[in-house]
Amino acid sequence: MEDHLPPRLLEACVIMGATTDKLKEAYQNHQQGNTAVSPVLEAEVLQVHVPPFALKDKAAECVGPAAFSRVQRRRSFIKKTERPVVAPGHSPGGEETTQDISVPKDIDLGGLPQLCFPGGLTVWSEPKEPCFHFLVFTDVFGNQTHGVVLQYCRPVQDSTLQQNGTKVSRLYTTYGVCVISKYPYYNALRDCLSCLLSQLKNCRITDVDQRVKEFSAKLALVPIPPPGDLHVVFSLSPLVIVLPSREDKHYPVVDLDLHLPFLCFQTRELLQIITALLAERRIVFFSSDWARLTVMAECFMLYIHPLHWQHPLVPTLSHQMLDFVMAPTAFLMGCHLSHFEEVSAETDDLILVNIDDGTVSSSSSELTDLPAVPLAATECFRTRRRGLQLHFDLEVSQQGTNTTLNELRAHRRTWQQRLNWEIQNITLELIVNIFRGLADHLNYEHRVFNSKEFLKSREPSDQPFYKEVLESHIFHSFLKDRLNRKMDAYTRMEQSSRSEAEKVKVMIDTLRRPTMKEMGRRSSNYENCVNKRLGTSLPNLREEQHLSILRQTSVTEPPLKIRQKHVKQFKLPDFHPHLSYQYVQDYYADLVSLLGKAISFTPRESSSLLARYYYLRGVVNTMCGRRLDALSDFQNLNHTDVEIFPAALVRALVDSLQQEEQAQVERRPELKRLVCRVRSSESEETAVQPTDDHVKKFEMPKTHMPLEDFVTHVQESGIVRDVSTIHRLFEALSVGARKEVDPDTFCDFYTFWKGMEAEAQDVNLPTEVIEQLDNNECVYKLSCSVKTSYGVGKIAMTQKRLFLLTDGRRGFVDITKFRDIVEVKISSAQFVVLRIPSLRIKSSLKKETFEANLKSECDLWSLMIKEMWAGRKMADDHKDPQHMQQALTNVLLMDTVVGCLQPQKGILAASKLAYYDRMKHEVPMTVPKTTSETLKHKINPSLHMPSQQTVDVLLYTPGQLGKSDVDGDGNPKLWCALSHGRVVLFDAASWSMQQNCIQVGVLPVSCMLGLDQEQVWIGSQDSTIYIINTRRMSCHKQLTEHRSEVTDLVLEDTQDTFSPTLAYSCSLDGMVIVWDVSTLKMKRQFHLSCHKLTSLQLYNRTLWCCAQDCIMELRKTGLVQRKICLLQDPTNPPSPFNGFIVYLEREQIWTSCANSSELCVWHSDNLEKPSQRITLPDCAGVTCMLKVKNQIWVGCRSLSESPGQAVGKIFVVDVAQAVVEKELLAHTDSVQALCSAEDRYVLSGSACLDGKIAIWKVE
Repeated sequence: MEDHLPPRLLEACVIMGATTDKLKEAYQNHQQGNTAVSPVLEAEVLQVHVPPFALKDKAAECVGPAAFSRVQRRRSFIKKTERPVVAPGHSPGGEETTQDISVPKDIDLGGLPQLCFPGGLTVWSEPKEPCFHFLVFTDVFGNQTHGVVLQYCRPVQDSTLQQNGTKVSRLYTTYGVCVISKYPYYNALRDCLSCLLSQLKNCRITDVDQRVKEFSAKLALVPIPPPGDLHVVFSLSPLVIVLPSREDKHYPVVDLDLHLPFLCFQTRELLQIITALLAERRIVFFSSDWARLTVMAECFMLYIHPLHWQHPLVPTLSHQMLDFVMAPTAFLMGCHLSHFEEVSAETDDLILVNIDDGTVSSSSSELTDLPAVPLAATECFRTRRRGLQLHFDLEVSQQGTNTTLNELRAHRRTWQQRLNWEIQNITLELIVNIFRGLADHLNYEHRVFNSKEFLKSREPSDQPFYKEVLESHIFHSFLKDRLNRKMDAYTRMEQSSRSEAEKVKVMIDTLRRPTMKEMGRRSSNYENCVNKRLGTSLPNLREEQHLSILRQTSVTEPPLKIRQKHVKQFKLPDFHPHLSYQYVQDYYADLVSLLGKAISFTPRESSSLLARYYYLRGVVNTMCGRRLDALSDFQNLNHTDVEIFPAALVRALVDSLQQEEQAQVERRPELKRLVCRVRSSESEETAVQPTDDHVKKFEMPKTHMPLEDFVTHVQESGIVRDVSTIHRLFEALSVGARKEVDPDTFCDFYTFWKGMEAEAQDVNLPTEVIEQLDNNECVYKLSCSVKTSYGVGKIAMTQKRLFLLTDGRRGFVDITKFRDIVEVKISSAQFVVLRIPSLRIKSSLKKETFEANLKSECDLWSLMIKEMWAGRKMADDHKDPQHMQQALTNVLLMDTVVGCLQPQKGILAASKLAYYDRMKHEVPMTVPKTTSETLKHKINPSLHMPSQQTVDVLLYTPGQLGKSDVDGDGNPKLWCALSHGRVVLFDAASWSMQQNCIQVGVLPVSCMLGLDQEQVWIGSQDSTIYIINTRRMSCHKQLTEHRSEVTDLVLEDTQDTFSPTLAYSCSLDGMVIVWDVSTLKMKRQFHLSCHKLTSLQLYNRTLWCCAQDCIMELRKTGLVQRKICLLQDPTNPPSPFNGFIVYLEREQIWTSCANSSELCVWHSDNLEKPSQRITLPDCAGVTCMLKVKNQIWVGCRSLSESPGQAVGKIFVVDVAQAVVEKELLAHTDSVQALCSAEDRYVLSGSACLDGKIAIWKVE
């Protein structure tokens, strides 16, 4: 459907059959005794019915461009107009004429008769039973139109005639009625045609055209429901018809019995067909029943969702179209079973699917070249299938019989919808399991997919499947959606079905090594795994078993959690018997009235349901020409569910407004804002360059790489993301004056790195050793077997410690933890006349010094241990575990550099990666005692990004006791707004990242506010307030009334349970808006005369506002009562206000200025002059302030900007004594945001040179 047209059920209704002349000729041949062979007739289009069916008179027609006229989308079709067929000997009653009919431009009426009569059209001596089948039309752009065909029999003549006293036998022919829609409502349209059939059986042939026209006119009045949980219901005597809505905007309509393929095929055949689709094979379905062809094809299209079939889809081929199967490209087509042998013999390499027998075969050979679906996914799918209840009779075996037809149909429909939902989840889980782990091999910044590494991570037996599927167009399109971070059903299921280990790996930037917990699980399955390094010279007979054990742990084994759907139905008013223009308008009026009642009776908490009602009413108002009412309804979607906002339709409405309507828009502020926003977005779309959605495969470089190219290639490879680390790696690998890395060196480096990853996966420790280590520890480095002071064995390094894995009876000897190291030095051990290099490690917990004769490995181990030691000290001093993670990355890079370079060059190059060890010697690492005692922890919100981002805003939301698992974990949350509208979410109980990208616009976030445990409001520099649903973690509502950057949000604290909860928002241009939180309606607004309004604060019945030139006390009506003005200094221009705190318990107002090191304290009774001034030492300007208990926490910029020195300071000011109590140093860039966590902790965020969040203890 073209997006600018209101969505309605019917596009066209076409009647087809044989012409009068052909039927007369067939009748005469029959009477003359030529009955040996039934004549084959040529079907033609007899009637075409297209909306609109009721128009105003030309004189009274509405003025203005017909933005929604169906005629604009139609082309001319010339057909013959004929009299109905009559018996021979009767005059036809007139000559043939021609009629010019406009039809939808994307419907080919020329080929339609062949598809409506795929088996041909003939005459019979006995009537045939009516039958239905389904059609799919696809244009060159891939847009689909759907058709449902009714074939019914009528006699050729109206009465039995007598000739020479003998009875003349009757002849019967078939007519076809095809309803065409842009939506695949196969069951609903079949039900509609069944209602029409009951009328056609009893009417004269002269009345058929009128009955079909009335039928078409009714269907043209039916609107399509928007995505969500609201279905549209209407009556078409004698049945009640239901139009189910889409699950979401990314999912197609499901109006099929999805279990039918499960009844026709076994699990193996189902998966073979799915494989053929994913591999883009040439597939032909066969059945003796035409209806099954399209139904089966459409079911399989839904099974592979969200992958979309992008090749020809022609489920119904007539006998004249059989040459289509000779096409050289991939396709899915359907033929009658009688053509099976013919098609199989004529064409090679076809996948032949016999629906009637439930078999899958190939036209050229056995199906040996069709790879199998991965084993783990297959077994999970097989298990799920066994749990399906596929038979309705078993469902109703214990229930009474429904006494009415519609009750029985409603019961069956409820059962079918529940079963469909289960099958959709099962098949989606199959797709998720097939591509599980795909995200680990994607680079989002450079849009790169490392297909080779992804293949290596798959089972050897599954690799033929992936090799074929990964090269398909269908997968390439799917890959684009993943790189675009599309939040669809696939993404939600993939995230929700991750194991705990997978969740940790995603949310922590860990290197790919098995933890002790995973290793313990493996060791319970087998004890003696051959080391992969030995496998290079010996056949590794256990490798396949080992991989299968690993892979099985990654597939969802628990019962599939299927969310229960709560569906509402909206009943359309009954159709008027005669659909003239006035009756149509009355019908629309009744429909608008019903929707208005539904809106008024729906509680405001059910905003999702309200949005669907507003959407439907907007569509109906559009259909009947009430453009302003339609725009008003669509405007309400911003406050209820912006996801279903029909942007193209609204744009067409705005473009079609007449002069009188535009004048009314100017008088209605909400419509004026909507129109301005639509027109500005249209101009922005025109100006913005199209986004680059290409997908690259990772490839090795072919030429020498300067620094910029080297950074790109390393990030694409997935080895390191951090830019500063890559710069150090470049220094280590680059040679020559030009400072370039040659491609061979990069290739060796990459190969060695991946080899280490693979080797680590096969490290197997005895159970006794695993029990000595923490569950989350991983072995990152293992030395050769060496002589040590603790015995002979291999030195192992984890992220926490060094230990000795003794030879012989493999045992565990703890050497030291990195935080306990006192000294590391290289020495030499005497052996006969030789002196062997050895490494000596002194621990604070042991008297003796550990010594190991590491020989040629000594220098490398010394570098690695010193780096880990320095990283641990930095992490402990700064309470920042990421320092340890970064040190570990540096160590692994050292190991790789030494492995891929010559020994002497390797150690020198590796030393350039020793960042923390160098920092330890060059820059004092001591953290001031006050800072160390107050600082509890640090977290990095930019963990998954190539560079650090500025922390613009922080928000803490408390937890919810007794919250169910369905609603969420109930833990407190920390919301962190980063650059470019990106919001990151942390679990404030464990400080682990839960969501790494909630996108709200593209401009920076200015403020955030938590409301009623259900939603978070986010103000942006793009003048929009985004409302996040905290259950779904998505933005479905927006407030767009501000015209400038939204700078602050506050919530009114009211004790009156009967009064509405109000929220206040302000924008940079001085506008303050008061919102009703429950309805999201604007209660009032006022404009303040000031320069750049930046913040608000509510205190009792008073509203305080801070602008750069003043601070104002206002009544809630907006009336200014008092004002604090900038202090004038004759020597220096005044610094603008940038923050304030109202502390009326002490009758004080605290203010700060952007470029001043002073805090001013004003007495609430005297706002002319501050009563106190507090000077902040070594401060270049205040950035933010926060009141916590009896303290004021102040974030600022430091004057000290020498390398390595902290430039972000936090001052804790004692309110009672008005003195600086603490000076805290934890950020290497200015402090940008402060927030309080229940007055127990203060959280601070800094600018991009640091980009960390520090968590401070409040005393």
